[in-house]
Amino acid sequence: MKIYLNKTKENWVVDRLSSEWKQYNQDLTTRFKFNADLIWVISPWMYEKRDYKKLANKKTVLSIYHIDEEKFRDEEMELFKYRDQFVDFYHVISQNTKLQVKKLTNKPIYSIPFWINQNIFFNIENKYNIRKEFNFNEEDYIIGSFQRDSEGSALFSPKLSKGPDRFIEIVKKLKEKNPNLRVLLTGKRRNYLIEQLNKNNIPFYYFEMVNFETLNKLYNSLDLYIVSSRYEGGPQAIMECAITKTPIISTNVGVAPEILSSSSIYEMKNFEEAEVDLEFAFNSVKDFTIPFGFKKFIEMFTELYEN
Repeated sequence: MKIYLNKTKENWVVDRLSSEWKQYNQDLTTRFKFNADLIWVISPWMYEKRDYKKLANKKTVLSIYHIDEEKFRDEEMELFKYRDQFVDFYHVISQNTKLQVKKLTNKPIYSIPFWINQNIFFNIENKYNIRKEFNFNEEDYIIGSFQRDSEGSALFSPKLSKGPDRFIEIVKKLKEKNPNLRVLLTGKRRNYLIEQLNKNNIPFYYFEMVNFETLNKLYNSLDLYIVSSRYEGGPQAIMECAITKTPIISTNVGVAPEILSSSSIYEMKNFEEAEVDLEFAFNSVKDFTIPFGFKKFIEMFTELYEN
């Protein structure tokens, strides 16, 4: 059985996942589409309509990460229906997304969260040294947000599916109780949050693009990570917080109910009641570390290949 992954090359998390799959599953992977038994469209946004026509004679599994139901209109529905005729199976990374996709197709859907690379993300015991390295104050209460918050070209418009407006609402209330609160941002398209943090006089640190070593240290410097999304596929931040033992609370999106304790999942009306449960999250995510996190993917591909 040989699997071909479509190309990614957009400097996003899926590039790392694609690279890790190829690194650890060389015997199952081919670089040549014609030589493949299965096609894995791991990044469907990189495929054009003409590309799907070429899949007609190959068994194809397509990954869908999340559906923003508020934006899923005529054009998106047309595209979904078009490519559905060339797709044999769907892969989603959470049960929440599976429920969405199930409304749109009769094709089989496999829900398997992506693996987490414990060689990149891991707990660091000495938080003091990390904060010292980045010139963070020891007494700061640092809240993290490492996900993009702004729409494509309209960089000061909130990407509402990610809930940056909710994040600001939560942080404003928490700051009333903790004057040493600081926000830590990473990644691109953080324009909306930066504008709102400045507007509300909330101090923040911003590291636009960092390598994995630095990102892991930044996770380990946090007092709390907040996922405030309305819709999500993962996000991978949940897995990364869990494996690094970073305190996290989240809305009920993506893999949150599969990784986090129910006590750590909140609604906006009761976010202050959410409780961090480090050990629950850490024990949940261990099954997704490498190589264990590949097991269900291999089982899925084997089933597709044999049937």
